[in-house]
Amino acid sequence: MLLIVIAACVVGLWIVLYFVPVGLWFQALVSNVRISLLQLVFMRWRKVPPKVIVGAMIEGTKAGLKLNRNELEAHFLAGGRVSKVVHALVSAQKANIPLDFKMATAIDLAGRDVFEAVQMSVNPKVINTPPVTAVAKDGIQLITKARVTVRANIKQLVGGAGEETILARVGEGIVTAIGSSLSHKEVLENPDRISKTVLNKGLDAGTAFEILSIDIADIDIGRNIGAVLQIDQANADKNIAQAKAEERRAMAVALEQEMLAKAQEARAKVIEAEAEIPQAMAEAFRSGNLGIMDYYRMKNIESDTSMREKIARASTPSSDAKK
Repeated sequence: MLLIVIAACVVGLWIVLYFVPVGLWFQALVSNVRISLLQLVFMRWRKVPPKVIVGAMIEGTKAGLKLNRNELEAHFLAGGRVSKVVHALVSAQKANIPLDFKMATAIDLAGRDVFEAVQMSVNPKVINTPPVTAVAKDGIQLITKARVTVRANIKQLVGGAGEETILARVGEGIVTAIGSSLSHKEVLENPDRISKTVLNKGLDAGTAFEILSIDIADIDIGRNIGAVLQIDQANADKNIAQAKAEERRAMAVALEQEMLAKAQEARAKVIEAEAEIPQAMAEAFRSGNLGIMDYYRMKNIESDTSMREKIARASTPSSDAKK
């Protein structure tokens, strides 16, 4: 029975100390933070951890900040990180950076690390760009890597673009600067021209950062894009010429076939006409228009003509040989 009473007393004492954090209240009291014990109990009921709120108020008070308990609780209930906000306010005060509680909580609720932003304002961050490929006017490809030194812009953290936008704009500026150069040798001799050209474009407008410097870390020579394009154009012209030549050849073959067909048709008509000659001669004999002597004279003329043609063909090679 005694053990049960002791156990009940221990459990009751633990419940009382949990809902009535006397130790935390005393810690706030000796730290010059005015907060009642009843308010700490109410925090438990509102699902707000008193340790977080009291710790933030102690830190702010020791740093000379005036923090409101209700505002801290409201920020916690809104899903904010109270400790990060107070750390950022203390750091900004020590670094003489204008940052109030309202701005800090807005930055925190926007999903950005406000404490890291304050640190970046004091200690700028270096961002390495991925390799940027660009082509100068002489057709030579250059692969460039740059280092961008940025500082957080507290006023632009809410709604301002992030690092991806900075990298994209810097890459675009590098491509423009190299593309406007007459020769890749000019870029290799004066890489600082790229930095100056890119910085003058105001690439940090609308972003959460302020670009302090852009340094060209490395430049490598890539392919001769101009020569590759000329080769591709020459191959394209050659293919076009071959296609046109093939088209002309096909048209010539079709014309030749057409001419052969016409010649065969004419030869057929000649053979047909020659086949009708004996019939016509027979009809002439029957009708009396052609006599036997006329027929013999015609045959003699044909024989004489054939003999002359043979003699002419036989004499042509000998005359060519003499010449």
